Amino acid sequence: MEIQRPRGTRDFLPYEMARRRNVENRLRKVAKHWGYGEIKTPTFEHIELFTIKSGEGILGEIYNFKDKGEREIALRPELTAPVVRMYVEELQRSPKPLKFYYFDNCFRYERPQKGRFREFFQFGVEIIGSARPESEAEVIALAVEMLNSAGVKGDLHVGHLGIVRALFKDIQPEHQSKIMRLVDKKDDKGLEEFLDEIRAPDEMRGKLFRLIGLRGINAVHEARELAGDIEAIAQFETLLSLLDVYGMEYTVDLGIARGLDYYTGMVFEIYCEGLGAQNQVCGGGSYRLAQLFGGEDTPSTGYAIGFDRIMEICEVAPQASKRIVVVSFDDTRKEAVVIGNKLRAHVPTYVDVMGRKFKDQISYANTIGASHVVIVGKNELDAGKVALKDMRTGEQELVTVEEVAERLKLD
Repeated sequence: MEIQRPRGTRDFLPYEMARRRNVENRLRKVAKHWGYGEIKTPTFEHIELFTIKSGEGILGEIYNFKDKGEREIALRPELTAPVVRMYVEELQRSPKPLKFYYFDNCFRYERPQKGRFREFFQFGVEIIGSARPESEAEVIALAVEMLNSAGVKGDLHVGHLGIVRALFKDIQPEHQSKIMRLVDKKDDKGLEEFLDEIRAPDEMRGKLFRLIGLRGINAVHEARELAGDIEAIAQFETLLSLLDVYGMEYTVDLGIARGLDYYTGMVFEIYCEGLGAQNQVCGGGSYRLAQLFGGEDTPSTGYAIGFDRIMEICEVAPQASKRIVVVSFDDTRKEAVVIGNKLRAHVPTYVDVMGRKFKDQISYANTIGASHVVIVGKNELDAGKVALKDMRTGEQELVTVEEVAERLKLD
């Protein structure tokens, strides 16, 4: 019986893993240089961590089970909630702001398609403890810089939920949530039907449809005419002025909703070509979750990059790596093992474990793309040296093992 991998999952072979690690390390480097520290949370959590903010309806998308203690457990479908849970549990009294980044796998039971899998990977960032536009601008600029480091150029759209929510502040909270989910899905027909169902005032309805359709340079001015001179607009203008300081190119888009109740202010999304319908590669915004998880009300801002989606479109190749093969004869195999162990401290080194003849070991070195072979022969050993052969040029010379290590060591 042949057992295949589960639907919606993937195997990553060495070439693809090298490529993914290269991109991952580029993102890490940017995050570190901006002063963010890496964190890691458990792969599974109590299911309430995810249902408490999204409701029982999310259960259809979650991989959940009962453990041996009859506790309801879920594989994490996203990473923001676990990060905030960690903050509430361990870091509430720490000096603010706290700046974190993380990279991990998540799980959702969805229909697999291009750029969407049931096991997928996110690279995320959070600032916890600041509600100021400066933190929001930094997060957006960091997201763009990360994507640039991976060779991905996206179309940045920025909005503000405080402006949209101001229109229906007198509507029941559960109805507000449904409205925002429909806005997020761009479901105008469904939105019209729901507004009819809750008997929304005609004036509010008209303003809402006009507001979520606002795009571009005049959007803020037109939003002020619709929503009034509210604080959210002033905050948004300050944010946009800071994005100008960062040199960001962006489109004001008041139709961004993000679809989750915990987003409170600024929201943004980044789109890229080449991904079909699933063209969003990054999304985030300002939110308040800590109080929901038993902590103090704490402002936060963050985002997640869809790592699998950027891997679909980025053209970053694996980093070129030196790789050598130690080649021996029947009477020098033990010496080859010793020499191979010495070289592994400096460069990736292969030693034959198949009992191949000399010529077949050379052939194997060619097959795996080795840059050099180190030939361990009796005559060379008697001279205290080995033969170092450059597989690209064919040049060969006698050198000591120490000289091989010095020439080929990793930078």
